[in-house]
Amino acid sequence: MKFKSFLKNTFVSHALDKKLEKIEKPVGSLGYDPWGFNKDTNKIVFSLFSSVYEKYFRVQTHGIENVPDSGPVLIIANHSGQLPIDGTLIGYAIANREKAPRQTRAMIERFFPTVPYIGNILNQLGAVLGDPINCAKILDRGEAVIVFPEGIRGSGKLYKDRYKLQRFGSGFVRLAMAHGTPIVPVGVVGCEETIPAIANVKPLARLLGVPYIPLAVPFIFPAKVHLTFGKPIFFDDEELTEEQVTRRVEKVKRAINTLIAKGLDEREAIFE
Repeated sequence: MKFKSFLKNTFVSHALDKKLEKIEKPVGSLGYDPWGFNKDTNKIVFSLFSSVYEKYFRVQTHGIENVPDSGPVLIIANHSGQLPIDGTLIGYAIANREKAPRQTRAMIERFFPTVPYIGNILNQLGAVLGDPINCAKILDRGEAVIVFPEGIRGSGKLYKDRYKLQRFGSGFVRLAMAHGTPIVPVGVVGCEETIPAIANVKPLARLLGVPYIPLAVPFIFPAKVHLTFGKPIFFDDEELTEEQVTRRVEKVKRAINTLIAKGLDEREAIFE
């Protein structure tokens, strides 16, 4: 705790501390919530990450006002880049917007929490094991949740398959229906080029018990990132067949494809 206080006092300006304190986030007396989110850790990483966001990835956002100012919302995006860079950029963008900034949660793959140190840090930043029960409880608290329905199928895809959406799970649509939650689609352009992989070393991945081991240059390239937020999509809560749920999933998927196409059209070059 003393070391964290030292980091906070060293890197977090008074203005930033005051700004982030204004964002409502129910935590206990020690600064944690039931899933491990910690206010001070967020302030430290937020401060350190600002240059990465603004100068390294030079992120441009479009339509970020489409994320509701309050209440539960599912932020659904395409996934890529081997590491959860896309989720971090989306979360930072929403927490840093001028009007009604919000702290977001992110549903992450099951193997991340098992990684020493990394799992704890991700939890403190707001990441939660991607389980429907976790997500439902967080939505009941009126929070904003980032979900990547492609899962590892998206994050682990090869460079030759960039910007080709993989199969979506349907759980997010069922949650949106059951909790009366709007869905805000997001098209992420740029993260495909941050860690381009040419192959997946499957035997080694199986040996280590991880979803994939990408064959890629061990370097994160400074691709310019465009985040395009679409209009909220609402689904009524009603009894549906699996086919009808799938049609709703495809509607969201089409919206994300359109936003990706918009981002690619507006991008002048990968690194500019």
